Amino acid sequence: MTITELLRNPWPWYVAGPLIGLTVPILLILGNKSFGISSSLRHICAACFPAKIPFFHYDWKKERWNLFFVSGIFVGGVIAASLLSNPSPVVVNPALAADLSHYGITDYHSLVPVQIFNWQSLLTIRGLILMVGGGFLVGFGTRYAGGCTSGHAIMGISTLQWPSVLATVCFMAGGFIMANLILPFILAL
Repeated sequence: MTITELLRNPWPWYVAGPLIGLTVPILLILGNKSFGISSSLRHICAACFPAKIPFFHYDWKKERWNLFFVSGIFVGGVIAASLLSNPSPVVVNPALAADLSHYGITDYHSLVPVQIFNWQSLLTIRGLILMVGGGFLVGFGTRYAGGCTSGHAIMGISTLQWPSVLATVCFMAGGFIMANLILPFILAL
């Protein structure tokens, strides 16, 4: 197996999981840094829009490493999408395919279903709820919870922080409720 083939295929959980988990001790050992992605938006706003808003009034330059980290995620995504993309269609469980076809979603072989996520759909009630409402809830929830899923689940739990355990449990419960109870109602619109 070549390196390109190795990078194009999904890695098993027992390889990817420890690699993600090792990020926490490496960041802590190298500079007492906390892993998290959502805080980078705050740093960007503090750098680009200097104002007297107390939330953005801090020394964001101490957190430059976080902006480089997030930039690396973006660049890595571009490289992976352009050079390492797997030409095979996304494999969907047959039971999920049957459920999706019940709601009129038949093109699910790309990263997102095009019947839901497109410019024409944005102007419908379902599209507004899924894209605009969902984006708002993710942003609001991230701020309200004091961090995102990656920060709480990876960094917070590994450093034994009780609020992160509680937040992660709530993230998971909210995801299950959304996927099983609310999303079918929205897709039926």
